[in-house]
Amino acid sequence: MIVISEQDARALVSIEDAIEAVEQSFVAMARGQARNYPVVRELVGYRDAVFGVKTGCDTVAPILGLKAGGYWPHNLAQGLGNHQSSTLLFDPDTGRASALVSANYLTGVRTGAASAIATKYLSRPDASVLGLIGAGVQSQYQLRATLAVRPIRKVCAWDPSVDNLAAFGRLVQELGLEFVAADRQAVAASADILITVTPSQQALVEQPWVRPGTHISAMGADTRGKQELDPLLVAAAALFVDEAAQAISIGECQHAFGAGLITQQSFRGSLGQVIAGLCDGRRSAQEITLFDGTGVALQDLVVADLAVRLAQQRRVGSVVDY
Repeated sequence: MIVISEQDARALVSIEDAIEAVEQSFVAMARGQARNYPVVRELVGYRDAVFGVKTGCDTVAPILGLKAGGYWPHNLAQGLGNHQSSTLLFDPDTGRASALVSANYLTGVRTGAASAIATKYLSRPDASVLGLIGAGVQSQYQLRATLAVRPIRKVCAWDPSVDNLAAFGRLVQELGLEFVAADRQAVAASADILITVTPSQQALVEQPWVRPGTHISAMGADTRGKQELDPLLVAAAALFVDEAAQAISIGECQHAFGAGLITQQSFRGSLGQVIAGLCDGRRSAQEITLFDGTGVALQDLVVADLAVRLAQQRRVGSVVDY
């Protein structure tokens, strides 16, 4: 078995690499060559933690495995990240465990990649103003991934933490971009591309705030009860998902679905179907498009598999008997 540390994972997999790998996984899902198995995600009842396991298989690659981990809200006080996870890969031919990969960085980078792929295929080509609701650690991945697919010139952001906003603003300016810290309404109203990436359990963006032609990537909701958008905004948008079953159960769409404002037939398609040419993406410059990114196992597995392959090429990582 090969073991990839957090430090090695960061050195091995770039944002651009992750975008390419995750895009391929979306297409494999759309073509029925890969699928995600039912998600387990529960409140632990200890340390206010949320723990989950996501599993899946790509039969063409082939890749088989799981990612286990979750959210420990008190970790920062101990000098640790609140999000902790690990990916375990198996040999598809024998079922033997073949790799253990630290997944904290890789989870961040694949989440940024998924959002960037949605932006690439669903936003207007001339979109140049990025709005972020949430300026924590994940916002850095979102920013760098978006820059890989669109010519962003200005970034507007909101966060309840002044420190988060200040740190994020410094990063934006270091990259040579204009930065504006604003309230939620102003961020939403100014954005060509709006990304929500918070742990909120109530709507942070109201329908009237969003201009026609905006693309929204809703990336924060991945558990029952989480919410970032007004259900009326969700119902009014052209809807795209990573996986429909997750979108209505743990994703942003759960609230509009529960209120009867949308059904599964309201989804225009999956992002993979758009990429593969199996359904329409954006139909006009005035349309509001919305990608509900719940995060699926295959995204985690493809970036972990990429890290393993690169580690083997570069002779890094630790090989242990198992």
